[in-house]
Amino acid sequence: MTDQQATDQQATDQRATTDSLVQANISQYWSERADSYDAFQVSQLRNGAIRQAWLGVWRRALPAPPVDVLDVGTGTGHVALLLAELGYRVTGLDHAEGMLERARAKAADVPSNAPTFVRGDAVAPDFPPASFDAITARYVLWTLRTPERALENWRKLLRPGGVLAAVDSTWYPDGIDSGPTDGDAHPTFRLRYTDEVLAALPLAQAKSIEETAERIRAAGFAKVAVTPLQEIYELDEKYGVAPGHKVQMQFLITGVAS
Repeated sequence: MTDQQATDQQATDQRATTDSLVQANISQYWSERADSYDAFQVSQLRNGAIRQAWLGVWRRALPAPPVDVLDVGTGTGHVALLLAELGYRVTGLDHAEGMLERARAKAADVPSNAPTFVRGDAVAPDFPPASFDAITARYVLWTLRTPERALENWRKLLRPGGVLAAVDSTWYPDGIDSGPTDGDAHPTFRLRYTDEVLAALPLAQAKSIEETAERIRAAGFAKVAVTPLQEIYELDEKYGVAPGHKVQMQFLITGVAS
């Protein structure tokens, strides 16, 4: 091995170590959050207007069912279960075991067409190329390390003409300590989302949703479009948002795999 090869290998090993530590912190935080996070999601879906609004978001964004959908960063299964209800064949993937436990418990009560939930890395989901017709990602891109690499991997998992449908917002445009911090109910937020972790998450403090859209374009997706979710915003104003958060415009970002 040449000196340059040794240097390159050392850099690769260091990146892998950093990635592992960053993801461990993120996964631990969301496992710790699983109970309270799921309680709020469940309460939202008990509201008929909110439930129908989210069903409409996904119905309009995705190809008609039944097709195969990967829900990346599925959490406690909020999106995966709605998609299954619409008739999609859904696989939900998450790295936080605490979140997956909640998702699997809810799926066990679904009488038919229940999603399958698996543990895995959102940056590099372990599936064969062209395994899915659509990929969904709700509130994932902001907390994703190396989103460029992740999006390229997601595109490869899609069949030709497959759709990416991501929902997110600019949660911390003025810095992580001036945005939603989950308040006193979740004091571990900044213990897990340290400055070192945030340095590895380029979209965590994005000032514009266009920063997210540009990365989707750069990953090779075509027909990238950003749609403000006005109905969701109005429902949040009417019924409230999660503790420690404020009402913010959310966006649907879609793209097509060529």
